Amino acid sequence: MLEVRLHGRGGQGVVTAAELLALAGFVDGLQAQAFPSFGSERMGAPVVSFCRLDTAPIRLREPILEPGAIVVQDPTLLHHVDVFGGLQPDGWVIVNSSRSPDELGLGELCERLPEGRVMTIPAAEMARRHLGRPIPSAALLGGLIAQTEVVSLDSLLQAIGERFSGRVAQGNRLAAEEAHAQVAIQLGMLQGGARA
Repeated sequence: MLEVRLHGRGGQGVVTAAELLALAGFVDGLQAQAFPSFGSERMGAPVVSFCRLDTAPIRLREPILEPGAIVVQDPTLLHHVDVFGGLQPDGWVIVNSSRSPDELGLGELCERLPEGRVMTIPAAEMARRHLGRPIPSAALLGGLIAQTEVVSLDSLLQAIGERFSGRVAQGNRLAAEEAHAQVAIQLGMLQGGARA
């Protein structure tokens, strides 16, 4: 089972991102579960949502305390909220930022996890370019599935098409595809460097 915890702020699509990932899991024939956890329900307040994906029925119903993957939609949360609490020792992390993990102060996390497990992508910039709004959800999911391969890109694109329509669906699909390609290239470079 892959358990994913998503962190962001109200209005950034954190809950929708968990739902999209679960829907992509269903498209791929997996069992899936997505649910949010709210503190104060207001725009800009920290929000956490969760997604579980497995080949077997999922009977757990509690929040994810030891995630296998963490998605951070707002990098301002990095040093104010314990976003990496409980992260598994071989987990994945993807952060919405144009800065590198080291520039964000995540060097210690990078050293603790296997190479290529902590990545940043400018998801909000991708969304602004393709969607006209800096909503990073779809781009971050594209990056996450390139890292984890938990679901296919085609399934994510189908899930986006089922959740949205018209220009919004198209923009989110393009952002997800761009992020997926960028992360795949970064991972390929890391693997190529490891062989050299």
